Amino acid sequence: MKYTALFAIFSLFLTACNDNKVQPIDTAELLQNLDNPQYVIIDSRNDSLYNGFKDKHASRGGHIQGSIQFTCSWFDSIEAGKFDSFAESKGITKNKTLVIYDSNPDNLACISAEFAAKGYKVRTFSDFISYVNAGYPLESLPNFQYSVSPEWVYSVLQGEKPERYTNDDFMLFEVSWGALENAKAYTQHIVGAYHFDTDWVEGEAPVHNLLDPATIELNLLKNGITKDKTIILYSDNPLAAYRIFWALKWAGVEDVRVLNGNLSTWMDSGFPTETKVNIPQPANNFGGHIPTNPQLSIAQPQQAYAHQQQGLKLISSRAWEEYIGEVSGDDAIQATGEPQGAIWGFSGSAPSNVADFYDPDDTLRNPKEIEALWQELGIVQGDQLAFYCGTGWRASVPWFMTQLLGWRNTAVYDGGWNAWQMTELPVQKGAPTGLLKPDAKNDSGRMLKKINSCRG
Repeated sequence: MKYTALFAIFSLFLTACNDNKVQPIDTAELLQNLDNPQYVIIDSRNDSLYNGFKDKHASRGGHIQGSIQFTCSWFDSIEAGKFDSFAESKGITKNKTLVIYDSNPDNLACISAEFAAKGYKVRTFSDFISYVNAGYPLESLPNFQYSVSPEWVYSVLQGEKPERYTNDDFMLFEVSWGALENAKAYTQHIVGAYHFDTDWVEGEAPVHNLLDPATIELNLLKNGITKDKTIILYSDNPLAAYRIFWALKWAGVEDVRVLNGNLSTWMDSGFPTETKVNIPQPANNFGGHIPTNPQLSIAQPQQAYAHQQQGLKLISSRAWEEYIGEVSGDDAIQATGEPQGAIWGFSGSAPSNVADFYDPDDTLRNPKEIEALWQELGIVQGDQLAFYCGTGWRASVPWFMTQLLGWRNTAVYDGGWNAWQMTELPVQKGAPTGLLKPDAKNDSGRMLKKINSCRG
């Protein structure tokens, strides 16, 4: 009853503010308009539910066929002057009808009120669970389970068995660069989390490639990591967690997850933190050969070049200014440019971020949006792809998205531009064939701190 009353209050407010009164839509009418270009279907639930995890009381997971994603929490993170252009980049315009659905009535009331107050035509679908259980069209990401919500992680910590978790042995790590005594991000952490120093798997300057397999195995075992344990990762700068996800999958850890977001995401969800230092119990046997999945890494520029001659597409995850050779992108890298033939695959504003791949709330962007952007640049499923950046961290994020999407034949070229510019291999400078910077369709007006190292 309280939800009905809340929705009524919002409806009255909207009517007073403008003439765009929110109207409901039933299942039959929704089904008739699934392919109507004048309708935009919006899923306002969290990423995990959109990607494929089952909603409460739902028999299946995923989102309504053709729906996009937009959550109420974004409104506070989008600059007022940027809102309409940001919405339009998602296909949301005032001449179209927005059909918004959510399994949480409060969330549905919130987002529908916000859009209607801004002059959009809004209709609400409040029967999503019945829609799911009736067998109507849904879509989900093939490997949605790699990206997990705070609720999922908390359930595991409580000894429960949430969806897509069947293990009895897990470890949770805060990931950042530096030894435990220097790990500022570990000062406050999720209860029970251990610290993961990225130096356990990658070398020092000038090239930060993966260490030799024997050293990596030794470091993993010292910290209790084996191939059969479920390893859950998170980091203040998510680049670190995605980098280690890739490294552990390369090594052969069978079940690795990344918390979608960071410690703030965890705390905003109401879950506890601690300042206690947790020390892992060492393990004796990794349980497999490292690397079990060597195809996930191309280590050296000569190897990348050889693969490129056989049809591999090198995808740059560096900022546009780096890609066209205006800046080197890192204080430790002297030369500017890119490997000859490299394709720009979106990134961010500096070596410390890949903002094009995140939503306004700093969670991972809908991979289907990235897939559509890539397609415009000739990057499609089935291609042999190797993502790279300056020294390896940024490339892990788009590569992770290919894993969510179920793409095969994708790797990280670990040496990146840093290693390439130390060779005599061919280099390109400037945008190929006069290409203008592609629109990431994700400008919410956020001001991002620019620093010249993702390890900063």
